[in-house]
Amino acid sequence: MASCLQIADDERGHELELFCVPKHYENDLDRVIIPHGLIMDRTERLARDIIRDMGEHHIVALCVLKGGYKFFADLLDYIKALNQNSDKSVPLTVDFIRLKSYCNDKSTNNVKVIGGDELSNLSGKNVLIVEDIVETGRTMQTLLSLLSECNPKMVKVVSLLVKRTPRSSGYRPDYIGFEVPDAFLVGYALDYNEYFRDLSHICIMNDQAKEKYKV
Repeated sequence: MASCLQIADDERGHELELFCVPKHYENDLDRVIIPHGLIMDRTERLARDIIRDMGEHHIVALCVLKGGYKFFADLLDYIKALNQNSDKSVPLTVDFIRLKSYCNDKSTNNVKVIGGDELSNLSGKNVLIVEDIVETGRTMQTLLSLLSECNPKMVKVVSLLVKRTPRSSGYRPDYIGFEVPDAFLVGYALDYNEYFRDLSHICIMNDQAKEKYKV
């Protein structure tokens, strides 16, 4: 099982006043649960683990948009730094796909794949899927099923977050940044109806904000 940093269910997090938070979100958040600096440190270690395991292969890094774009960019920056400053390096190319399975704060059983026609380009490739969060696991299992039809050589999944939830299908990625409580998290490109992507830290959104930004 992939190792990760676990955020306990009773973790109180940190007061907003201790961090730089955009003023337009100050009344929408309860607490900071994972500060940006901790995200970056954990991402650097994930990059090292990935290079250790996949460093003999040309990797196609597949970013799951939109929520994964920030983690994707930072992870690739660390992989590039390792390529430049170590004896072991790996050729790296990138591709993108968009999945949608949320309506407001609820994960639905209807997973929409945008850009799936281009998955055929991954045939025979070593693929690293980069995701922001795995909740039920069904979204990722849908993508993996689609990928398997294209016959990639290898597929590994790295997710910044995995949520502890009774709705989980039991799926676990190959690499995990943090295991988090069953709360709706925003920030570091995780959104609520497209809001909060411009928040650097991962935070717990309050109930007032759910109503404020509901569609």
